[in-house]
Amino acid sequence: MLPLLASASDIQHCYLRDASSPAASTAYLLCEQGLVYGTTNAGANWTAHDTGAAVVLHSVSFQDPTHGFVVGDGGTLLATEDGAKTWQARTTGIKEHLLSVFTLGNLAWAGGFEGTLLHSIDGGHTWSKQNSGTTMALESVFFLDADHGWAVGWSGTILRTTDGGKTWQTIKTDAAQWSLAAVRFIDPNNGWAVGFSGQLLHSADGGTTWKAQKSPTQSWLTSVATDSAKRVWIAGDENLLVSDDGGANWRAIPVPGSFFVSKLFRMGDSLWGLAELGILRQVGSGLQWKHDETFIPAGARIGDTVDDTPTAAAATGATGKGK
Repeated sequence: MLPLLASASDIQHCYLRDASSPAASTAYLLCEQGLVYGTTNAGANWTAHDTGAAVVLHSVSFQDPTHGFVVGDGGTLLATEDGAKTWQARTTGIKEHLLSVFTLGNLAWAGGFEGTLLHSIDGGHTWSKQNSGTTMALESVFFLDADHGWAVGWSGTILRTTDGGKTWQTIKTDAAQWSLAAVRFIDPNNGWAVGFSGQLLHSADGGTTWKAQKSPTQSWLTSVATDSAKRVWIAGDENLLVSDDGGANWRAIPVPGSFFVSKLFRMGDSLWGLAELGILRQVGSGLQWKHDETFIPAGARIGDTVDDTPTAAAATGATGKGK
């Protein structure tokens, strides 16, 4: 294990980039400048922790309430074993920027530039490279179980594995017209990949084939999540997309205030949305969203300008039917 990092983060500013919730009342929010905010009481209070990172950070994932990772530029991978209080550098052996990290129990994967894929089988203590078969940057990695995983990235890149990443298959599909930012499967068959210009793809066969779905927005779609009512949600800047019928049809809900949501994450029974300068949470029936005024990240001074009126699904129009 490498020594603790000397503090190098910019703790005066925070642009929120990613979030991870390993338990019903615990979540961590990542600032690209190096701070990680944590809550252990479902968002009632947040505590800032300094990772000491000297580079831009892109992604965070916790395998349980105390053990987690952040990744960033230059092959940076940091680990914590005490709930984000202290962080240690892990040796990756690479210099490529890492854009995504995903944990599943004691297993972990990280993806980034030049098709980089790293894998750990010992809780993130050691990492080895997997052969992705691509040189495109990988923006998102997701595993449903220890064997079945997917990765997506630039220029419509879609990868799938059925053996934990020992081998990765590149999926060729005309449905992927633009770069992809996120992928998520809700069962072994059904999953979505989303990305630039409202691109919304669905697979019903475990990622072997993909079809484009009609999207109600041309915004950059960046995150996919499900809520406790089994609705599927997608983050798309000034809109949230929601499907009540398993992803067959989608409608857009405008985001309240001046927020541009880039990440959705589940904490307990509620879904939360991450924007650059704040967070949103589901309220009411779950089709409404409200700015959480109790959390203001470092450097953000937007409390007097945000419209906190909850938004409802009924407030928007277009419905798209999957092709």
